[in-house]
Amino acid sequence: MGVIRKSWRWFESRTGIARFIGPVARHRVPKTGKMGWFFVFGSATLVAFLMQGLTGISLATTYVNSTADAYPSLQYITDQAPLGSLVRGMHNYGATAMTVLVGVHMVRVFLMGSYKFPREVNWLSGVILLVLTLGMGFTGQLLRWDQNAIWSVVVGAEQAGRTPFIGDWLGHFILAGDTLSGETLSRFFSLHVFLLPGLIFVVVSFHLYLVLRNGISTVPESGQPVDPKTYHTWYRNLLKHRGEPFWPDAAYRDIIFGVLVIIAIIALALVLGPPELGRPPDPTIIKADPKPDWYFLWYFSILAMVPASSESFIILLFPFIIGLVLILLPFIANKGERTPLRRPWAVAIVLVAVVAIGVLIVVGQEEPWVPQFDATPLPQTVAGPNPSPSIQAGITLFNQKGCLYCHKIDGNGGIRGPDLSEVRSHLTIEQIKVRVLTGALNMPAYGTNLSAQELNELLAFLETRVGNKTPRGSQ
Repeated sequence: MGVIRKSWRWFESRTGIARFIGPVARHRVPKTGKMGWFFVFGSATLVAFLMQGLTGISLATTYVNSTADAYPSLQYITDQAPLGSLVRGMHNYGATAMTVLVGVHMVRVFLMGSYKFPREVNWLSGVILLVLTLGMGFTGQLLRWDQNAIWSVVVGAEQAGRTPFIGDWLGHFILAGDTLSGETLSRFFSLHVFLLPGLIFVVVSFHLYLVLRNGISTVPESGQPVDPKTYHTWYRNLLKHRGEPFWPDAAYRDIIFGVLVIIAIIALALVLGPPELGRPPDPTIIKADPKPDWYFLWYFSILAMVPASSESFIILLFPFIIGLVLILLPFIANKGERTPLRRPWAVAIVLVAVVAIGVLIVVGQEEPWVPQFDATPLPQTVAGPNPSPSIQAGITLFNQKGCLYCHKIDGNGGIRGPDLSEVRSHLTIEQIKVRVLTGALNMPAYGTNLSAQELNELLAFLETRVGNKTPRGSQ
C-alpha cells in the first residue's frame, strides 16, 4: 500500500489530475430526489458509446477491410475467434442501446423543457450526436458485407442522388465512385472506425462541458417558468439552498444504471448472439430485398408504402422538416413553462411519434409490400376432400403462377395482396375473372399468361373459397 500511495503522490505531483477532477466531480447539482432516475440516460449513452469503442477496437484487430476478405473475416470472428461471437453480439446490441438511449434522453429533455434557456446549445449538440449515432449505424451495416448490406447502401446512394444540385456528388461520395466497389467498403470503414467516433468524442466532450458550465436542469414544477432575465440568479440561489455535490450524492444513480446497461448488453449478446450474416455479396444478383437495421426501418416503411410519385418528395423533404424543427426548437421556445403538465402539446407529440415509429417498425419487419417467394405451396386438400380434377389443376396453377406469393389462403402465402381465403364471399366469379385477366394495382394482368382452359381451372379453385357471406352480385 505504501508503494501505491507513493506512486500516486508522484503521479499527482506531476499531473495535478486529482486537483482537476475533484472539483468537477463534486460540482453542485440541484436535488432531484426520486425523479433523479429520469436524468441517467445521458450518462448511460456515454457508457454505451465507450463499450462500442472497446468492442469496435477488438473487432478491428481481426476484421479485414477488403472486398475479398471482409465476409470471411466476419465468419472467422463469429465461428472461430476466441470470444468473437460475444464481442460481435456486444457491438451489435451496444449500437441498439446507444440509439435507444440517445432517443430516450432527447425525449426526456424535450418533455421536461430542458432545452430552454440557457441550454439551447446543449440541445443542438445533442441533435448533432443523434445524427452521428445514426451515421454510425448506417456505416456499420455495410461492414457486414453481405448481400443485404451492399444493396442497402446502393439504395441509400440512389436516394441521396435525388437531392437537388448536390445529388450526384452525394451519390458519388457514398459509393466512393460510380458503382459499389472496394473503395466503398474502405470509405465506410474509415467513416465508421475513425471519423464518426472522433466527431462523437469531440461533440460529447463539448456537450459535457456545457453541462458543467450551465448545470443540469431541475425537475420542472408548475408555476416556475423560465425567464432568461432572472434565470441565472434563481439557479445560483437554488444550488446554494437546494443543491448537492454530484459525487457521491447524485452520481450513484448514473453508476447503477450504467452498470445495468452493460449487464443487459452482455446478456443479450450471450443469449441471442451476434446478428446473422446474410448471403455473401454478389452485385450481379439484382433480385434482392435489402432492409436496413431496425433504427432506420420506420423510414424504410414510409418510403415503401408511399406512391412512387411521392418518393422523392418524402426522401428530401421529410428529413429536412424534422431537422429544421429540432434545430429551431430551442430558439422559438426557449422560455416559459417547462413542466409537461403545462405543455400537453409536447406530450402529444412524443406519444404520436413513439406510436407511429413503433407501428412502422413492426410493418417494416413484416414487409407486406414484398411478395413471399418462400411460401409453402398449397396442398391439394386445401379445397376439401376429393376435389375435382379441374380444381386440382387450379390449385397447381395458383402455386405455379406465383399467386401464392402475394395472396394468403387459409393462413399460408403472402400479404401484399388481399386474403383470398373467402374471396367468393366478397366477389362474384365474373368479378374475379375480370380481376385475373386485367390485373390491378401492383398485380400483373394474366390475360396473356393463361390459356382459356387454365383460366377456367383457376376459377374453379377460387369458386371453392366461400365463407358465410353472400357474394356481391349473386342472386
